[in-house]
Amino acid sequence: MGTALTGRGYEIFLPTYLECRRYSSCVKKVHAALFPGYLFCRLDVNRRLPALSTSGVLHIVSCAGVPQPIEEPEIAAIRTVVDSQLPAMPWPYLKAGNPVRIEFGPLTGLEGLVVTEKSRERLVLSVHLLQRSVSVEIERSWVRPMAASATDHAAPAGRAATVRR
Repeated sequence: MGTALTGRGYEIFLPTYLECRRYSSCVKKVHAALFPGYLFCRLDVNRRLPALSTSGVLHIVSCAGVPQPIEEPEIAAIRTVVDSQLPAMPWPYLKAGNPVRIEFGPLTGLEGLVVTEKSRERLVLSVHLLQRSVSVEIERSWVRPMAASATDHAAPAGRAATVRR
């Protein structure tokens, strides 16, 4: 479906991670979607019919029938994680927690929540509209706590839209 949308002139982003899948005789590493069932597609919502008529596209994520953009900082953060090539994986969506900012390393400037899993620190980034999250393994020394008020401001609306597949 991504190829079909790209062929129609749309800019798409399908973030993936390496997942170990067990088959009957072996274990293979395969690229899997960080947000299963979704890909991100930049489009003009007033001219969305060509995207909606693409094979495999079910709908554009909307609220009360109005397509909703994903915030640009959220997309940029996911791109940074994918580009870093650090071990990342889907993560349950989190709403509360102590916000942090990455001050060092390949993820410098990202903000999210830190959780510990199996004695390893992970940064959790969320796409709020989808209520989905992704986590990436980090070094604890990269992290600095943020003041709670710094996360209370609203980011300007981005131009990215999401296509459900």
